[in-house]
Amino acid sequence: MTRSGQPSIGVIGSGSWATALAKILTDNKQPIHWWIRNEGMLQHLLQRHHNPHYLSSVYFDTALLSMHTEVAHVIDHSDYLVVAVPSAYIESTFEGLAPDSFEGKKVISAVKGILPGVNRLLNDYLETNFHLSVSDYFTIMGPCHAEEVASEKLSYLTLSGIDPVTTGEIARLFKAPYLNTVINDDVYGVQFAAVLKNIYALGAGIAHGLEYGDNFQSVLIANSADEMASFLRRVGARNMEVGVHHHHPGISPEPLEKTANYAASVYLGDLLVTCYSLFSRNRTFGNMIGKGYSVRSAQLEMNMVAEGYNASRCLFEINKEVGADMPIASTIYRILWENLSPGEGFRSIEPGLI
Repeated sequence: MTRSGQPSIGVIGSGSWATALAKILTDNKQPIHWWIRNEGMLQHLLQRHHNPHYLSSVYFDTALLSMHTEVAHVIDHSDYLVVAVPSAYIESTFEGLAPDSFEGKKVISAVKGILPGVNRLLNDYLETNFHLSVSDYFTIMGPCHAEEVASEKLSYLTLSGIDPVTTGEIARLFKAPYLNTVINDDVYGVQFAAVLKNIYALGAGIAHGLEYGDNFQSVLIANSADEMASFLRRVGARNMEVGVHHHHPGISPEPLEKTANYAASVYLGDLLVTCYSLFSRNRTFGNMIGKGYSVRSAQLEMNMVAEGYNASRCLFEINKEVGADMPIASTIYRILWENLSPGEGFRSIEPGLI
């Protein structure tokens, strides 16, 4: 805890989403411990007050930043830890940490993917490797593009955790004039929704690259939404009925608490913006695949991580046990991992859309 009795906050990650979350916290005059992945970036932030590679228009009050290249230092000095590292790099980031490193910590995951090395969500990985209870694990999800946070366009974040009081306290840390916060208790559902929307955004991009029009896109995304809801129900997401909300008594209306409603921003909203927005790196990646780029060429061209790529394979494997009917997600997996022609794959999808 800080001298004021407020929890100390650490941010793990220095990409665009981590930088956006650091901006929100420091705009609220919240000091942060910040793990920066290399010394050159750290020195640039100290001297020039902005991240040289991501959201370079955002300038920081460096008096609020305690920056380090050792992740263990940030963990040791923080009560709340915001994890905003691409899922493919979580294991290497935490490699070598002691099993008790997260003891007494609250972890706030901004990770929108499945860890491909172990095929698990972050909370399951942390529980297995660091004994972190799900009661000390929270998520922070969109729909919220980092670029729009940088330009302070009104955005919404959903904080999820099984303890509504602590979840609300964390949500208030991120409340800003340009950012509204909502809380719910659907820790698994919101994470799987974030994984799935990235996969479907790849599909929307592929369709665009294949020169399908808006009419087809609307049908594709509507069917993707239905497919996603089917999977979420099978993994235990509750209260998914559109238009139905249940409120817990005694919880402050600020931030707004809503139970898991499929039409809410963190589910359907995040799917829509990721499929349609030009800021969506998954849509951009898919667009390249649809135009004929190889996966490797698209990766080199973007120089950014499209979470949906690894997620498509992870989700395909997970669904072998879940057993949801997922022809769209399965076709995207086959295009990316089994060399199925994008045109052939989408022609196979067309007859089954309703």
